[in-house]
Amino acid sequence: MSSRSIARIAALGLAAAGLATATAIPASAAAAKPPLPRSPIVLGAIQYDSPGKDDRSQRSLNAEWVTVTNTGRGAVNLKGWTLTDRSRHTYTFHTLRLAGHQSVRVHTGIGRDTGRDVYQDRRDYVWNNTGDTATLRDNHQHIVAAKSWGRR
Repeated sequence: MSSRSIARIAALGLAAAGLATATAIPASAAAAKPPLPRSPIVLGAIQYDSPGKDDRSQRSLNAEWVTVTNTGRGAVNLKGWTLTDRSRHTYTFHTLRLAGHQSVRVHTGIGRDTGRDVYQDRRDYVWNNTGDTATLRDNHQHIVAAKSWGRR
């Protein structure tokens, strides 16, 4: 066999190996989950320590709140979304469509829900003053936003 024939056979072998590798890469890439798109919904200001004496009055409970903000242009339906703390106290949004560039405050106590304020209807505080984490999940339980404060 001439050196030219050996070179051709080697080149064909390398080309075949390259083709096999090229076809294997897209198959494995297709199996990987695509990243979730970034949500325009974020957590804004949080008042985790209501001003004044913690006397469990509705006034004091409702002075504890978390702001959920839509930074995008389009409205987002928050139905089924949840807001939780580290102790797993959970508030579920029932029917709220948050318009673009608008916010809603989620108060701890009892009140009448509006487009700008919703209430967890609790009789005790949720957010730990010395350290806690507010976590917002969408209706598929994907974490959309989280915000922590204080000691862990």
